[in-house]
Amino acid sequence: MKLRLTFVPALWSVVAAVAFSSAQAAPLDFPKSIPAGDAFSVPTSGSGKAVLYVVGPGQALRYEVKLGDNILFPVGEFHNAGHYTAFLVGPSSTQTADFDVTPLAQPSILSFLAKPSRLPVDLHGGVSGVVYVFDAYRNLILAPTEVLFELSEIDGAKQARTVATHNGVAWVRLDSAPNAGAAQFLAQVGDVAEKRVVQEVSGEPCNLHMSARKSGVRVEVETDPLRDCKGNPVPDGTIVTFVERNNGTESTVDVPLKHGVARTDLPANDGATMSVATGVVMGNEIRWQR
Repeated sequence: MKLRLTFVPALWSVVAAVAFSSAQAAPLDFPKSIPAGDAFSVPTSGSGKAVLYVVGPGQALRYEVKLGDNILFPVGEFHNAGHYTAFLVGPSSTQTADFDVTPLAQPSILSFLAKPSRLPVDLHGGVSGVVYVFDAYRNLILAPTEVLFELSEIDGAKQARTVATHNGVAWVRLDSAPNAGAAQFLAQVGDVAEKRVVQEVSGEPCNLHMSARKSGVRVEVETDPLRDCKGNPVPDGTIVTFVERNNGTESTVDVPLKHGVARTDLPANDGATMSVATGVVMGNEIRWQR
């Protein structure tokens, strides 16, 4: 019979008392190291009944044992990696053992963090990826493991780096692409892979230019299609500001970009100066003459 307990004060008191009284105890024949989840057996000697206590990461286990028989531990019994201590308390003596449960060598789970999810194009070291490598029981694999990072751009270009883990973690920084679009970010160890999507958007508008023409008693001003310095279209919704200055007065209109351009009407004041800007980017000026 076995009891699995995560925290029971009475049981912990028994274990502490056993540990204190067993300084001179005989060793118990446990393996020194066990791969996580493996089945194994431990021989016992003597006769009569005994109780086996096993204390490990986040748990304490109690087994009723018949001395002289092997103690059988099934697959998955000890799956949390870490250090364990066992106490076999018999009618006349106590045996002890220390053993370690080690992570499996084969990675099964990747925890992949990619940041940011959205960033401007052509940014050096702008994309970062971090991977934690776990076995099938979610134990962090501390042994160095090679991780392939691959960032695939919308035009088919790829950046690839192979990085060895350090204490279970590997990280990389890659450049965002010259062209806007959804990039596929891959982390892979052997046959285990995780993907993330990084949205790369256009940068600041470049070469902002507007034109003006008379429209009845007003002036219609309109920008050329807005693009960044790499030629990527600036996304709709970007705010463009038109300003008209005339005889010490100033009129300002904020217009969201729509289908790549911004347009509005301004008063047709003779001699007025009209300018355009978006963010910190300034465009051309037009002096209106009737």
